[in-house]
Amino acid sequence: MSESNDIDEGFYSRQLYVLGHEAMRRMGTANVLIAGMRGLGVEIAKNVILSGVKSVTVQDEGLAEWMDFSSQFFLLASHLGQNRALSSLSRLSALNPHVHVSAHTGPLKETLLQQFQVVVLTDSSLDDQQRFGTFCHSNGIKLIVADTKGLCGQLFCDFGEEFEVLDTDGETPASAMIDHITKADPGVVTCIEQRHGFVDGSTVSLSEVCGMTKLNSYGPVDIKVLGPDSFSICDTSSFSEYKKGGVATEVKKSKILQFKPLDEALVDPELLVMTDYGKMTKHQTLHLAFQALHGFVKRVGRLPKPRSQSDAELLVAMVTELNKVSHLDQLDEDVVQSLSFTACGDLAPVNAFIGGLAAQEVMKACTGKFTPLQQWLYFDALECLPEGNGGEGEELTESTCSPRGSRYDGQTAVFGSGFQERLGEQKYFLVGAGAIGCELLKNFALIGLGAGEGGHITVTDMDSIERSNLNRQFLFRSQDIGRQKSEVAAQAVRVMNPNMNITAHQNRLDPDSEQVYGHTFFMGLDGVAAALDNVQARVYLDGRCVQHQRPMLEGGTLGSKGHTLVVVPHLTESYGPAKTGSQNAIPLCTLKNFPHRIEHTLQWARDQFEGLYKQAAEHVNLYFRDAAGFLERTLSRGEAEALEVLECVWGGVGGQRPQGWEDCVGWARRQWETLYNNDIAQLLHCFPSDQLTRSGLPFWSGAKRCPHPLTFDPSNTTHMDYVVAAANLYGQIYGIVGTRDSSAIRSILETVHIPAFTPKSTVKIHLTDKEMEEERESGHLDTGRLEELQKKLSSPPVNSAALQMHPIDFEKDDDNNFHIDYIVAASNLRAENYDIPTADRHKSKLIAGRIIPAIATTTAAVAGLMCVELYKLVQGHRKISSYRSSYINLAVQYCVLSEPLGPQRFTVAGKEYSLWDDFLVYGRCDHGQEMTLGELLLHIKCV
Repeated sequence: MSESNDIDEGFYSRQLYVLGHEAMRRMGTANVLIAGMRGLGVEIAKNVILSGVKSVTVQDEGLAEWMDFSSQFFLLASHLGQNRALSSLSRLSALNPHVHVSAHTGPLKETLLQQFQVVVLTDSSLDDQQRFGTFCHSNGIKLIVADTKGLCGQLFCDFGEEFEVLDTDGETPASAMIDHITKADPGVVTCIEQRHGFVDGSTVSLSEVCGMTKLNSYGPVDIKVLGPDSFSICDTSSFSEYKKGGVATEVKKSKILQFKPLDEALVDPELLVMTDYGKMTKHQTLHLAFQALHGFVKRVGRLPKPRSQSDAELLVAMVTELNKVSHLDQLDEDVVQSLSFTACGDLAPVNAFIGGLAAQEVMKACTGKFTPLQQWLYFDALECLPEGNGGEGEELTESTCSPRGSRYDGQTAVFGSGFQERLGEQKYFLVGAGAIGCELLKNFALIGLGAGEGGHITVTDMDSIERSNLNRQFLFRSQDIGRQKSEVAAQAVRVMNPNMNITAHQNRLDPDSEQVYGHTFFMGLDGVAAALDNVQARVYLDGRCVQHQRPMLEGGTLGSKGHTLVVVPHLTESYGPAKTGSQNAIPLCTLKNFPHRIEHTLQWARDQFEGLYKQAAEHVNLYFRDAAGFLERTLSRGEAEALEVLECVWGGVGGQRPQGWEDCVGWARRQWETLYNNDIAQLLHCFPSDQLTRSGLPFWSGAKRCPHPLTFDPSNTTHMDYVVAAANLYGQIYGIVGTRDSSAIRSILETVHIPAFTPKSTVKIHLTDKEMEEERESGHLDTGRLEELQKKLSSPPVNSAALQMHPIDFEKDDDNNFHIDYIVAASNLRAENYDIPTADRHKSKLIAGRIIPAIATTTAAVAGLMCVELYKLVQGHRKISSYRSSYINLAVQYCVLSEPLGPQRFTVAGKEYSLWDDFLVYGRCDHGQEMTLGELLLHIKCV
């Protein structure tokens, strides 16, 4: 963030769709102190710096030691014995050029804390937490305490006596189109949609209501939900009769929250937020156990030794003493013992999860965006420990878990040296090196996955690095833009851990790459991690894992939301087939003639772009390559489609082909007239504004908004934006250089002839997609014109090589290529036709560009949870109760971890099978290829 508070939209692109501009501007004024630069502290600092606060100061008095290297990813071997904060400074600073990062190597004092709006304490004593907690609470400083001990984590927030939450969840306000409003007390609103999306107590504003117009200026009104498509509002009995139309839009309200200071919150069990409802007793016990740990350190001068029975007995006794005041109904002594056995550990996955959550709380404190944690949260992954002591490997003892002067000492303290060797021998396949992929590779390097003898990581990603990646794909820097993601990511993690055995590929994972990723490749793997951004690729990879009986770790994010899934052969369900998205598809007739939401006009604009600037040029080039073959193939697709395609081709090779820039401007102006005046005039000719249906009701009602034609005005910015973008794009496909000079374009427009238009009574406009399809199949079209085009195109021009066109692939992230310029103008003009509220460039890019909102905090948390499950896979756990699927929403600090589902069972010929029963050849697929039973069942399930 620059000092002028301008937002670098190219850098923060995906995060902006999570937080919004106002929250980003507020964050750009915040100064944050993060105390403690071990693994958890650096994780929080990384995420906060990427988010775009004004400044971050990292504080640590300690010196780097081998125990830090199991989770501190910005320390190098050369930093041993040096200050952790100073050693991390340069690499933290490189994350975000807009954030000032500094280091403080002295002790924490109140005078230091006064300089910051938000303070984060990690690796701190309870005495310091209480002392600074009291100071921060009384001085209006937001305090976050984060701590991890082995497989357990703790998070605490205190945002003061009164903290205003401006947007509780970040969700887009719900809206619904109105079908009817009664004159009553209270008035009842019935919506067109089957589900309006409101809840009891929601506040809505009403607009565009005809007849009962008083509601349009009534202001926000509280509603009571009566049903999925109806709700009651205020007294409407004195208002005019409702005629038609109207939109109900949710009005989001701010909320004031009160927080207790840490010393008071310590003794309030009501402030404990659950993450795993099967572990309620465990987490209540952990609340006392973490306090007891601080007491243990104060008394003994160190944390409990790994696997020390005497230390564990002392900690249990201290927790039991604390419970004399807390009076927990159940005290889980096993949890206390496990915490004691593992408290010396420092695990990257646990730090990634708690660090992601803590950094999101920092952002909430800075912005008022999203609901903060109130006030304690505990996490444990103790089920990662061997299901039997030592499991498949060595017995865990003080000796096997003792430090060895290794970068993995923090992990060996929890799992023992034998497990570390097993991690190093693993062969894993990571698909995707984007945001989640970068975080997974960081964790792989820190835990030593594939970093031993015989171990290996293969990562593939076909994409290259773009500037919009840098805000959350933290292994990349600005100098890497244009390079392959997989190569840069592999190089970055080799710096973190020089022992990493990793190979980078640039292949797409699909049937075409099965020569590379075939049977031999998959059978040589211990597991697969999916860091993919689309469902189809996940489904394909899942199928390959089922086929080859390999476990898969899968995770995904959408803004502040995230999920993880672990797929274990014969134990859990697989990811499964893609759910059909047809129910969410916009009907073609809605796009073509009856839009009523901005999403419709944006999809229409995107379709226009694809048709005019990509498909048309591709058809022409295919025609030039093989005219006879192209005509034959086109005619075989049906006369209706053939006529459409051949008209398009003739426009590119015949007399309509532009000869210069002036022709491009003329084409764009005539295109404007056709789309925003003539087509609308024709629609109104077929269905006048006062048209009635057969039942006597207004045709233009409900979801059908009556349009009006537009008149071109060169002084109207949107009108000119369309012409400038359309003309330049049209010129590009013909290799003609254009300009952004509006004055020059206006001069050309003065010479453009616009033909008069008269609506035709013979034109049929379809009301449904079914009508449209029946019309295409009926063959009622201009066959004479089709024959004429066939004749004209039967002999391609002799200079066809010089007439080759340049199809344009839509690219949303280049603000200088006219693509988004065209989409925004084209969509908003159509929205104006239909009196639909327009969308700004930011929202238009999100919808038309199908952008997935993303933020570094969610990505880090999800990758952390995936690697927690990785521990269990390497351990060889065979109890489904040991594994966890998760769903998180950091906007409202909602974290639910639950036992995964078992595999779906099928009965075939009286016997029960699952998708994992892949040992016998059962049949053949449509192409004659043999299918195993599991593949056949998966195929049936997909169908």
